[in-house]
Amino acid sequence: MKIIGLTGPSGAGKSTVAGFFAAYGIPAIDADRVYHGILAAKGPCTDELASAFGRDILNEAGFVDRKKLGAAVFGRPDTPSRLHTLNEITHKYVMAQVREETENYRRRGVRAVLFDAPQLFEAGAERECDLVIGVLADRAHRLRRIMRRDGIDEAAASARLCAQKDDDFYRARCDLILENNGDESIVANEVRAFLLRSGVGLS
Repeated sequence: MKIIGLTGPSGAGKSTVAGFFAAYGIPAIDADRVYHGILAAKGPCTDELASAFGRDILNEAGFVDRKKLGAAVFGRPDTPSRLHTLNEITHKYVMAQVREETENYRRRGVRAVLFDAPQLFEAGAERECDLVIGVLADRAHRLRRIMRRDGIDEAAASARLCAQKDDDFYRARCDLILENNGDESIVANEVRAFLLRSGVGLS
């Protein structure tokens, strides 16, 4: 079974690309979904995050409030350091579940699986992939997507963009780059061509 890494900065449109792969029967393990599930449960990750960023990130029931956590990390002078701490805490929990889901697909005889992870390289997870695809988009498209997706204003979305790696980071590390600037038919055709070229196939 091939493991195809899918990464890129926030707002680039990785979910759209994952949808094109799904149309050819290739499932995705979404690291954000795994991450959000971990945050929605009380467990050791919750305790570590509260210890690092303060109990103000928790709601009245003691669960992590994602918006409060975001405010504790982004838009601050020491955001890079705080983001590093956030990733250091959460990556190990995310990767443990991702490995479990990957093994489940392997046992089912799936020919390929997409690992959709914005922090793929930061987590060192590229070592578990056969190849990595990077999705990029210009700043205006990314800004609009983040605002719409997360329900935040332009200032908050811009702060998140500023905390991201630049395009050159992905261009230097990925095996394939897809530019997702609004014309989805172009991206869809590139995904189809990749599947044919790589030997994964269309069915």
